[in-house]
Amino acid sequence: MQPEFFWKIREVRIIKDFYSVNEAIRDKEVRVIGSDGEMLGVMSSIQAQKLANAAELDLVKISPNAVPPVCKIMDYSKFKYEQSKREKENRKNQTVVELKEIRLSMTIDVGDIAVKTKQCLKFLEAGNKVKVSIRMKGRENARAYQGVKVMQDFFEGLEGKAVQDKKPSTEGRMIIMMLSPVKS
Repeated sequence: MQPEFFWKIREVRIIKDFYSVNEAIRDKEVRVIGSDGEMLGVMSSIQAQKLANAAELDLVKISPNAVPPVCKIMDYSKFKYEQSKREKENRKNQTVVELKEIRLSMTIDVGDIAVKTKQCLKFLEAGNKVKVSIRMKGRENARAYQGVKVMQDFFEGLEGKAVQDKKPSTEGRMIIMMLSPVKS
């Protein structure tokens, strides 16, 4: 079973991709743009449809919220193809920044910090943000300042390759610090 929000996202996509075409345009007057990008002016939708039919193209309402609505004479199937191609190219070029987490402990040794630092540097070089956390147990809650010191030592070990988005702070039983890569 799909979660409820999935359907809401899908509805938004359907509305976004919908354009009124040809006889579906029922407005009295529309502002018409020719196939070459030239403004043809304000006219009735019937006249605009006749112009589109004479050019053997489609009349597409591209801006329905304008007063009067803006329609363009174009090849609708070619327009949809180019639009899907553009969206595909945009999806390919976008980078997704993930949030990676590294867990430390208050009694961590120097060698273990070196291993965690190396792993953190890999995450940062890949362009991801890193959440560094320490979970305090039992009597460690009384000495949260030691955990903050461990975090500061860890950050100094990154040799300036990271920026602190959020300084180490105690939140309940956790000490959390957020890091992001240095922009070059």
